[in-house]
Amino acid sequence: MATRKPKANDDNTRLIGYARVSTHEQSLDLQLDALRAEGVHADNLHSEHVSAVSARRPKLELALKDARSGDTFVVWKLDRLGRTVFDLLKKVEDMERRGVKFRSITDVIDTSTAAGKAMFGMLAVMAQFERDQIVERTLAGMKAARERGRLPGKPSKLSKTQWAQAERMLAKKTVAEVAAHFKVTTATVYNRFDAAALEKLRDKR
Repeated sequence: MATRKPKANDDNTRLIGYARVSTHEQSLDLQLDALRAEGVHADNLHSEHVSAVSARRPKLELALKDARSGDTFVVWKLDRLGRTVFDLLKKVEDMERRGVKFRSITDVIDTSTAAGKAMFGMLAVMAQFERDQIVERTLAGMKAARERGRLPGKPSKLSKTQWAQAERMLAKKTVAEVAAHFKVTTATVYNRFDAAALEKLRDKR
């Protein structure tokens, strides 16, 4: 006799499902059907049409916030959750800290199992390798530029006084608003203030 596949967590905690496709021309049906077959209740299904390169995924953010300790977050495939290995790992690690388990149907990964945890240990190694490669390429590019007599980067478009003003503004305004005020690109502002610096400034809001 075949063993019946469980349709929910053994401890009756919830399964939170998330599905995504890149365009409105693509169908969510395949993913949604798989999530329902896995045991995700309709009330706990979150889906959206948004590009894989988009940093803003409102429905994913809502689904992650909805997941509570003991719940299991379920996706059809790993790339539905993260844009990069870094992004994926960060989200799963955050779930683990909150007591939320993670399951990917197609990839047969479940962090509630020893095998699933081992798989994510491998992902952590891959993420570190990816980061090391980025740093290595950046340093190599800077060295090549110096050897050609070109220092990396361009002269600052704003004065020290303007940068100080921009820093104060970033505690209250968005990067786009500050960039528009000084008539520079958002990339110029991001080059001056990295993610950690911006986070500290936003904490002051």
